[in-house]
Amino acid sequence: MDDQNKNLILATALSFLVIIVWFVLFPPPEPDVPLDAAPTAALSEDAGTVPTAPAIGDPAQPATDAATETADAPRIDIETPRVSGSISLLGGRIDDLRLKDYRTSLEPDADIVQMLSPVGTEDAFYAVYGWAPGTDLDADSVPGPNTTWTVTDGDTLSVGQPVTLTWNNGAGLIFERTIGIDEQYMFDITQSVTNTSGTAVRVAPYGMLTRHGEPSDLKNFFILHEGAVAMADGELAETDWDEIPDADVDPSWGRPAIVTEGVTDGWVGFTDHYWQSILIPTGVQSFDQALTYAPRSDVYRAVTRLPTQDVADGATVAVQTQLFAGAKEWETIREYQSGGVQGLIDSIDWGWFFFLTKPIFWLLHELNKLIGNMGWAIIGLTLIIKAVLVPLAYKSYVSMAKMKELQPQMEKLKEQAGDDKQKLQQGMMELYKKEKVNPAAGCLPILLQIPIFFSLYKVIFVTIELRHAPFFGPFQDLSAPDPTSIINLFGLLPNAAPDPNSLMALVFIGILPLLLGISMWLQQKLNPAPTDPTQQMIFAWMPWIFMFMLGSFASGLVVYWIANNVITFTQQYLIMRSQGYKPDLLGNITGSFKKKAAEEPKK
Repeated sequence: MDDQNKNLILATALSFLVIIVWFVLFPPPEPDVPLDAAPTAALSEDAGTVPTAPAIGDPAQPATDAATETADAPRIDIETPRVSGSISLLGGRIDDLRLKDYRTSLEPDADIVQMLSPVGTEDAFYAVYGWAPGTDLDADSVPGPNTTWTVTDGDTLSVGQPVTLTWNNGAGLIFERTIGIDEQYMFDITQSVTNTSGTAVRVAPYGMLTRHGEPSDLKNFFILHEGAVAMADGELAETDWDEIPDADVDPSWGRPAIVTEGVTDGWVGFTDHYWQSILIPTGVQSFDQALTYAPRSDVYRAVTRLPTQDVADGATVAVQTQLFAGAKEWETIREYQSGGVQGLIDSIDWGWFFFLTKPIFWLLHELNKLIGNMGWAIIGLTLIIKAVLVPLAYKSYVSMAKMKELQPQMEKLKEQAGDDKQKLQQGMMELYKKEKVNPAAGCLPILLQIPIFFSLYKVIFVTIELRHAPFFGPFQDLSAPDPTSIINLFGLLPNAAPDPNSLMALVFIGILPLLLGISMWLQQKLNPAPTDPTQQMIFAWMPWIFMFMLGSFASGLVVYWIANNVITFTQQYLIMRSQGYKPDLLGNITGSFKKKAAEEPKK
């Protein structure tokens, strides 16, 4: 077997190996299965209480009482162009938030995405703020998660119209909390305490995100990070849900906890596939951030504990924090980062290939803004990537053309060497050197396509900009597999295609995977069928194996691959013509069918 055959087999085997390993390590995500309702015992700890710590208490409260009190508590509405919801005056909890621009599915009557939910609902998740007492105060002297606040300013939280909540402890301490919101997803929370008690006191402000159990729509997909995300002085930390309960029990918190002390610039929170909630302390010299888990109640918490404040008699102390609660939109998050939230853009899971995924997404985003259609933006991205790789592609195809010219000389060397493989190798190396041909040059474009392919797959799967992004006709969600099939006449009939994770979907593939297989097959036909039986087998099966293997991938990725094949076909044809070799496409196609027909009687 000569070097050309070896390189072809090596490149093909490597491509298949990468795809197979990808399926093993990163199988298609399981269909969403709602979790059973949490048992009463799982909610027995009060949902909003702060983890046990020297300055922060953790009183217990029955789950039924907590749910009832939260439901019955008075509320303040939240209404902006992008979000709606309400704040419970029980604890001043931001526990009801819906994202107006997003729905749970493509169905016209689908529900609006629920971002935050109160105690007693499925996937209870909310933000709560408070003050921890110093040694000279007891827990009842400061507002906590179950304090009932009074509205003293504003009746609806909206852009430019904050609301102010007040609580008087009856012993000379007056606490205020002013909550504002911008036109996107950022809340501003100012907590203050005025001391008229006649003596100095010490209190410590905190912010906390509380989540009851793991999310019911957890994807559990290796390519996607779901769980906690934190930034501490430039260091990003991504923590999976199952890592928090496995953490060591921290003595100061009294439960499994991952604690980072003395953070001067950072944030911490929880991230889902497309949504996230992040606590962002501002205007403090340093703070502690922690991720904790309460085993008895199955409650996860992300906490920011700010420095203890000394409040003299007659004085007022105020601290400010921010809360991001919304969609992981690249442009929105980038604006917040430009406004001073360090590293917030990295809350989007760019993965190990961030040096590729970030620029690829930026380019795709800009193309989509220019074109107005994400499908055509993917095709435009493919054109740009292929244009960047033109010099390498040119050398590759020129090398392939020269290798074809050397075929007669290589056959002659084989005859002269006979069974002496060493002599054959030496002869070929001298021939390559003399003709200035690199036999491995043809593999480089394939190898370069692999990280680009993976990076684009990451971008399409992770970024919200691809969620429910339409192309045309039946292709209304480029982040989902092809919705067409022979069963619905490739989108002409209204009935749905088989479930993407079913065997039926693997057999009855959609129009995009079919076009992928055909485009790969046509690209092969630019060259005559190889005479080597091994090469013949590989070439014959490769397009159709890839067609079925990629059928369950996101349709946006298949669009990229089809566009890549079409552009590669055009490049190869033109470069071959420029080197004096005229591909006989029609002849190669008809020749392959004639060869099959001639071999049929032998069977």
